[in-house]
Amino acid sequence: MTTPTTPDSAAPQKPGMSNMWQRIISGVLGAVLLLGSIWYSGWTFGLFFGLVQARMLWEFYRMMKELNYKPAAIIGIGVSLLIFAAVYCIVNGWFFYSPLVLNGSLNSAASHYEFISIVDGAPPVPADAAWRVTIGHFLTVGTAALLFLLPIILIMREMFWWPREKQPFSPFPNVGVALLGLFYVTLPMSGLNVLAFTAGGYDYRRIFGLLFLVWAADTGAYIAGKNFGKHKLAPSISPGKTWEGWVGGTLLTLGVGWALGYLIPEMPLVTRLVAALVVSVFGVLGDLAESMLKRSVGVKDSGRILPGHGGLLDRFDAFLFVVPVLVVLQLLFGA
Repeated sequence: MTTPTTPDSAAPQKPGMSNMWQRIISGVLGAVLLLGSIWYSGWTFGLFFGLVQARMLWEFYRMMKELNYKPAAIIGIGVSLLIFAAVYCIVNGWFFYSPLVLNGSLNSAASHYEFISIVDGAPPVPADAAWRVTIGHFLTVGTAALLFLLPIILIMREMFWWPREKQPFSPFPNVGVALLGLFYVTLPMSGLNVLAFTAGGYDYRRIFGLLFLVWAADTGAYIAGKNFGKHKLAPSISPGKTWEGWVGGTLLTLGVGWALGYLIPEMPLVTRLVAALVVSVFGVLGDLAESMLKRSVGVKDSGRILPGHGGLLDRFDAFLFVVPVLVVLQLLFGA
């Protein structure tokens, strides 16, 4: 007597792509897109990170919805794009006009910009720069005006939706969550523009250097933690992190900070080492903050945009603490 063959046994299923290969492929493609956008031009840098921060903000709002908050995600993301674009325009000289920058005569005086008043009249602006100054002026002023009105807009939205919702929710916490996302995600990521642009224009090497420092901190912490980790750094927030891992990450980050002298020779060694220390300290704090957020919400990853790597908020969480500190230090002491 023969046993009938079932379709499943007759045609074995072809195994799908393993998680390891998914991680490798998505990681390589993501790294190529990231590094290529930074290296190619200031335009591609701004476009890439403007979209990245918008996606990060969306992931933040999505996680907040898991806690039954209902932030105005569309309004928040729209405002985030305007904020990022406005900061880009300011640091790129679109809101100000400096003949020294536009005609290519770059020296120390190029950092002193001449303010252009569109309404009250202004010095002559070259034709090839007039449209940029005009767009930058109205975009920046319009964004500033919108930020002043944003709390009113968000509260009016809650006044419209709250009486119509069948399920009770808290209107003012929704306003707070929407604003928190802009402070937590958008402002720090917009600070990348401040780091990327100098009096000489866009310098991709500075963002490359920041990436190398962050990657060094992660790599050193992983290797040292895996081999020597015994003392937990924050067991209730991220059980896998250890003090030994942090020390290993700090040492490797300092080494990379020294090596960045070959990439950015004009940057003093002290500046590079201070930046490395900032990354080693505030990078892990940014990581812990996002881990606390995910643990409070009850999710493993902030998103699924990168197969095997989670969301963009998972990938750039260190930036949210590192970039503001570096921006403040640059504004105070220069770099």
